[in-house]
Order: sequence, then C-alpha cells, then structure tokens
Amino acid sequence: MTEQEIRTILRRQREYFATEATLSREFRAKQLGKLKASLQRHEAELNNALRQDLGKSRMESYMCEIGLTLSELTWMKKHLRGLMREKRVPTPLSQFAARSFRSPSPYGTVLIMSPWNYPVLLTLDPLIDAIAAGNTAMVKPSAYAPATAAVLKDILEECFPTEYVAVITGGRAENQALLKQRFDMIFFTGGKTVGREVLRSAAEYLTPVTLELGGKSPCIVDATAKIPLAARRIVFGKYLNCGQTCVAPDYVLCDVRIRDQLVETIRAEITRQFGENPLKNPDYGKIINEKHFHRLLGLLDPEKIVCGGQYDEKTLRIAPTVMTDVDWTDAVMGEEIFGPILPVLTYNTNDTEKGVARSGCCGESFGKHAASKDFVDWAIRCVEEHPHPLALYVFSEDKKAQRRILEHCHFGGGCINDTIIHLATSAMPFGGVGESGMGGYHGRTGFETFSHYRSIVDKKTWMDLPIRYQRYDEKKEKMLRRFLR
Repeated sequence: MTEQEIRTILRRQREYFATEATLSREFRAKQLGKLKASLQRHEAELNNALRQDLGKSRMESYMCEIGLTLSELTWMKKHLRGLMREKRVPTPLSQFAARSFRSPSPYGTVLIMSPWNYPVLLTLDPLIDAIAAGNTAMVKPSAYAPATAAVLKDILEECFPTEYVAVITGGRAENQALLKQRFDMIFFTGGKTVGREVLRSAAEYLTPVTLELGGKSPCIVDATAKIPLAARRIVFGKYLNCGQTCVAPDYVLCDVRIRDQLVETIRAEITRQFGENPLKNPDYGKIINEKHFHRLLGLLDPEKIVCGGQYDEKTLRIAPTVMTDVDWTDAVMGEEIFGPILPVLTYNTNDTEKGVARSGCCGESFGKHAASKDFVDWAIRCVEEHPHPLALYVFSEDKKAQRRILEHCHFGGGCINDTIIHLATSAMPFGGVGESGMGGYHGRTGFETFSHYRSIVDKKTWMDLPIRYQRYDEKKEKMLRRFLR
C-alpha cells in the first residue's frame, strides 16, 4: 500500500470519527460482539495460519492466542458500561459549590502495530481496547507472519468498514509510511530497535505512545524452591512457542546448592513434555524464519550445552536447550534470546573471583531452612545491573526472600512460583518499565490507555464566592488561608 493510500484512509477515519458514531456504548458493544462472532467463525482458518507461520498446535493456538482474545472480548463487553461512566471525585471547599469528575474520551484515530510471535493475540487485544474506548484504528500486522495477517485482514474487513478499522499489510515500506502520518495515539508491540523508531516518529507530532517491548527476563530459583514444580513451570514458560515469547524466562539464576538437581529435573521435564526427540514432536513449533534461526544458532556454545542443542534447518526447529556454566560475557547473555535456549547462571558463596558474588553476608540466611541472603542479594544485583526486564519470576518458599526480591527489583510484571501466566488475565495490566516498555493494557488499563481522561469541574451558578476576585484585602487572604492549607 502506498503512502498516499494510507493518507486517504487516515483522512476518512478522521472524518468518520468526527461524526461521533463511535461514542455511544451501544455502538462500541455491538462492534465488540461482531469481532467475537467473526473470530469464532474463523477459528479453523486462524489455526491453519498459525501452524503455517509458527508451527503452533491447535491446543497452543487456542490457549495462548484465540482463547485469550475471546476472554478479553468477554471481559470488555461485560465491564464497558462501568468503564465509560464518569468518575466523581471530591471537590475542595474552596471550589464550593461544584461537582468534580473525570470523564473518559477517545483519542481519535490510533495506530496499532503488532508483532509476529503472537500475531492474533497481540493484534486483536489492543484493538479490542481501542474499540471499547471509542477510537477508530489502523492495524498493521507483522509481515513475518503473513498467513495469519491475511486471515486477520479477512476477519477485520468482514466486521468493520475501513473508515472505522483498517488493516495495512506489508513490510518496512508500509511501516515507514504509517509512521510519517499524524495519529492521535500509537500502540506498538515489538523489539527495542523499531520501538525507538516509533518513539522518534511520534515525537514529531508529540503523539502519545504505548510501547510493549521485551528484555532479558530472569528466573530466580533459591534453595527452598520446590524443584520438580519449578522445573515443570520453567519448561512450560520457556519453551512455549519455541521460546518466542516476550515474557519467557530468558535465563535462570540459581543457588549452587540446587543447580545440579534443578538442571537434571529440567532435562527430565523437557523429555516428559516434548518427548525423546522434540524435533519430531508435531506440537512443538518452529522458529519464525531463517534469519532468527541462524541468529539463535550463533548463541549456542557446544561446550556449555547439557541438554538439547539439536536442530533441523529444513523445518527451522531447535530442540529445547539448556546451557550451564554461563556468565555475563557469553554471547547468549548479550541480548534477549527469544528462542528455546535456557542459560543457567549459578551463584557460589565461595566463588568471589569476579566480584559479583560479594554481598557482605556470606552464607547468611533469612531464617531456619531459608534462602541464602547472599544468594538473594547477588540475584538482585544481577537483575538491577542490567536494563529492567519485562518480566521476573521467583521460585522460593521463603516469604522474606520473595518480598526482598520484589521490593528491590524493577520489572514490568511477573510471578511467584510460576511463569508467564500473569499476562493471561484482563483483571491486571500488562506492560514493561524502562527499556522493556512504557504504558500497559488489558482490561481496565487497556481502556484507559486508549482514552484521555478529562478533569471537569461543573461549577454551580446559584453561588459565587468573591474570595478569588480582585481587589484583594486582608479579609480575603485570611479566608483563603483557611481554605487552602
């Protein structure tokens, strides 16, 4: 699509928004219902497309894409009336007599740019929030998942006219053409490099932006953790979608006392979940393209692989892999992995050669049968010395250790004794912090993200306090000081 065609669609969307057709609750609810019905009708086509683009099984496609999208639609329709309602706030005595309230207002025409790893969920979830908030939208799916993008285009064109919701397919040229336009709000999900481009482009018009990015999300496992359960949940979260998940555990920080047990249990759990030969498992996905496949191979260190490492270039599959004896100088720790490779970094209180292990409390614990304070301090330092991650996971039975990690680490969201499930509820916001993103969405937060909240004072006309008006005198000042203190 050419830049001129994009400009034409944008102009039509502005004109349509100006008619105020999107403002009523009835209209918004109807559009959400149409989208839900269409999504259900096209489920089989979406399954086939996700299989083609990412090798996803039908179960995984529904669990992580279609089902979660339907859940967001259901939540939003149920709560739409309350979300649109004006929120009364207290009025100070100095503004007597008046009524004060906050009123949500749609931004107008928004741009939604989505990634390839969860192309249904991460395209439609923000669109649901934008529709619920009363906006028109241009949607740009990723060119790396062309089959899914094509089905999404069919679904959205079936539901909505282009002056309301338009789908722009294509690659870099279309992205650049879109970013040259003046939108009222931009929502982007993807990598940091493109995220910076989006932010620079938005700055030209001072356009509000929400960025959902990524980062190296740590998984901290202390000596009190229930190892079998921890291994099962780490394997699930890490190797889902072949590790191509923005909140997947990127690496493990573990106490040397449980390292061998944890690694061996993870190895056994990989076999239990994916079979003796994961490359032949029909429910195990694939790497999105050759470029990412070869990038991941470049992160493998054969001398440090203790599990997996096999790959098939024809099918773009890499077996679930675990690497040990890893440190921060290894290539695998230099960037977000975004693939089925799990490095394990180990803390040993006796190993102080690199200086990172010193905390001044060697071997000290939070209590009897508790996590090593030394280990916890080291884990916190590892997290905080690097860019803030999108997610953080703590496996521990020690409440004090859990609390200390949560209080001292900066991250977008996470779990205690589990992985990735925090993004699966509309009742909680999802988003990053620092380099892992800005802003959030899902449920109420999603509605608020795509809304501008106007602060309004409805001042009554039957009374008018003279205190604020000139001429000023001591009596007025005395009264003012009684009101404002």
